[in-house]
Amino acid sequence: MEALISLIGEINGIVWGPAMLALLAGTGLYLTLGLKLTPQRKLFYGFSMLWRGRKSTEEGDISPFNALMTALSATVGTGNIAGVATAVFLGGPGALFWMWVIALVGMATKFCEAVLAVRYREKDALGNHVGGPMYYIKNGLGEKWKWLGVLFAIFGMLAGFGIGNTIQSNSVADALNSSFSIPPLATGIIIAVLVALVLLGGIKRIGEVAGKLVPIMAIFYVGGGLIILIMHADKIPEAFSQIFYYAFNPSAAAGGFAGATVWMAMRFGIARGVFSNEAGLGSAPIAHAAAQTNNPIRQGTVAMLGTFIDTIIICSITGLVIMVTGAWQSGENGAPLSALAFSQGLPGVWGQYIVSIGLAVFAFTTIIGWSFYSEKCTQFLFGERSNLPFRLLWIIAIPLGTLPGIDLNSLWLVADTLNAMMAIPNLIALLLLSPVVFKMTKDYFADPANYLNK
Repeated sequence: MEALISLIGEINGIVWGPAMLALLAGTGLYLTLGLKLTPQRKLFYGFSMLWRGRKSTEEGDISPFNALMTALSATVGTGNIAGVATAVFLGGPGALFWMWVIALVGMATKFCEAVLAVRYREKDALGNHVGGPMYYIKNGLGEKWKWLGVLFAIFGMLAGFGIGNTIQSNSVADALNSSFSIPPLATGIIIAVLVALVLLGGIKRIGEVAGKLVPIMAIFYVGGGLIILIMHADKIPEAFSQIFYYAFNPSAAAGGFAGATVWMAMRFGIARGVFSNEAGLGSAPIAHAAAQTNNPIRQGTVAMLGTFIDTIIICSITGLVIMVTGAWQSGENGAPLSALAFSQGLPGVWGQYIVSIGLAVFAFTTIIGWSFYSEKCTQFLFGERSNLPFRLLWIIAIPLGTLPGIDLNSLWLVADTLNAMMAIPNLIALLLLSPVVFKMTKDYFADPANYLNK
């Protein structure tokens, strides 16, 4: 096992090396410029489309609003709590700056992913709308590129069991055990039962559950974080100063913090940012392909909000709380670091409860969201008959992630590696199909009837 982990570590160093970071950031920047900053300029338009998309009678399976909530259910999870903390622990305060950078250009990436997902989606044998990178590779680039879509589906199917399953159950079991002394395996079994009840209803029930849980929990968690920031308002300017300074300068050891180079800040900021918002991974467009919409561009403006909400808002709250409370120098890492920051920021046990409950609900919604992603990747490879066996395996894997002896660092390593393997086929497809998105976007916003929604 040690030899395997060592091998994965070597692969991780390659796939998350300078070339991958340049590919992710470069693709996002290229798409941002090619779209003439449309995702950033049309941010408020996107929110208006989200509000309007609460209900829809257009072609698709779930409302545009629930499509975004399903995507957010998969992205808002341990990455926003444990992932941000890990980035700060390993990369220092400067890692937050690079998370913001990758999020801003990632809005264009997420926009393009959703546009292509709706543009090239299909109906399966069960009558459901299916799409995502494997479909826009096959239908957009042609059959000769189908092998690239197959690679994405393989990596997406496997990645789900790490990023969207065992890591989530492991993190929430650890948090609930620390806060409420609940046995980890009991947590795993309860989550498995609840997930099973949701999965029986397919994408429509997933969308309904996500549409209710995600907004409530996001407001709950962000609200708690904002209270702490208001209470420590005098320390916010210093926190921002450190974030910007250490983004371009090495951070020296302080307290329990071991110090970090600029490369570490950049690497872990971008890696954990992508892990959190998933821009470029190709996962979110699988959910957006099911949206009830007749216009890919409209859904693209909704989809890009996922990156903004996930990283610019929620991850920033976590990072700033860790900074203003001084917890980043404690030597803690992952979810315990976030829990320490919130417990120091709020009196009594409320801070720790916010992190523990938030992590539990975020992890639960991530598990149901990623179950859909991995199921559709599996379906692309093996057909609709694979859906039921996949769901059974998915449910069984949840409590396995809470068993004693599970090494969280190894799980993160495997998940990180598989994320990068997913991203490569998707980014290639985005670059090759970008002219299609550029033209569709230009034509859409050139017509006032579209822009004004008349």
